[in-house]
Amino acid sequence: MDIIVSGIRSTGNLHLGNYFGAIKNFVKMQHKNHCYFFIADFHSLTTHPTPDDLYEKTKQVLSEYIACGIDPEVATIYLQSDLPEVAELYLLLNMNAYVGELERTTTFKEKVRLQPNNVNAGLLTYPVLMAADIIIHKAVKVPVGKDQEQNLEMTRRFARRFNHMYKVDYFPEPVPYNFGESLIKIPGLDGKGKMGKSEGNGIFLSEDPESISQKVMRAVTDSGPTRNNQEMSEPVKNLFTLMTVVSESGTVEFFRNKYNNCEIRYGEMKQQLVDDIILFTKPFREKILDISSNENYLRKVVREGAEKARESAAKTIRDVRKIIGFKSF
Repeated sequence: MDIIVSGIRSTGNLHLGNYFGAIKNFVKMQHKNHCYFFIADFHSLTTHPTPDDLYEKTKQVLSEYIACGIDPEVATIYLQSDLPEVAELYLLLNMNAYVGELERTTTFKEKVRLQPNNVNAGLLTYPVLMAADIIIHKAVKVPVGKDQEQNLEMTRRFARRFNHMYKVDYFPEPVPYNFGESLIKIPGLDGKGKMGKSEGNGIFLSEDPESISQKVMRAVTDSGPTRNNQEMSEPVKNLFTLMTVVSESGTVEFFRNKYNNCEIRYGEMKQQLVDDIILFTKPFREKILDISSNENYLRKVVREGAEKARESAAKTIRDVRKIIGFKSF
């Protein structure tokens, strides 16, 4: 079984794009691989150094991932901050990471543009902490989005550099995890781009029916087709993509025929979409509420997850200390 590591945002909440994009595949791959899923609460401080109720947000996202099917009995799920070994490896890797290469990363330059008044050292060394998270378990595969591919390449570089500097073959060079199928890209309700939390165009798994209705009914459309089988505009195509993943195939076909015959009423289509999204998200919403209210269960999950993760992390740190040359007097 391959060792796979993946970070989970600690700022919640999960939306339909998250679920159909990666989470469904996380659930599948946990049964075929040795998976470590960590909630990246250290990472969150790079953009939110004074977080508003970090505990509640962490509890929420933990509840959501479990509700979606991440099984703590199968995979290892833990809080990043519960592993002091990660912080130690981060420090040691920083000694062999160079300012110039860190300043050239695309994610750093983008964050500098977005938060010019908060360009902190943690933001600069984000790729080093990401590398520590991954190679602390000697992972060989990492599920990453397009925006993190460069950072994963830097992880490979830091692992290779460590091996070269200390003349060992200790850390593997992790590669991107291929889910074996193309991911479904869920569009946002604003008529362009993908669904995302920061864009404010998403439907969350824990969202209440009234909020879902308001969002969908405000979704961008167009003035409607003027000829049969007219090519759809991007906003309308986005609505049909959403309908494809939450509605019955017969429902989708019904509205496609209406569109192709210039008979479609977007209000009617949106109302159907509202009903189907509410029906789809209801089991998740109920599970999330149930899990998040069970403090004892969540405490048990993170405690046992940290214990399992530290078995791997502690061995790595012992080996790394020995390789570098640290000895106890």
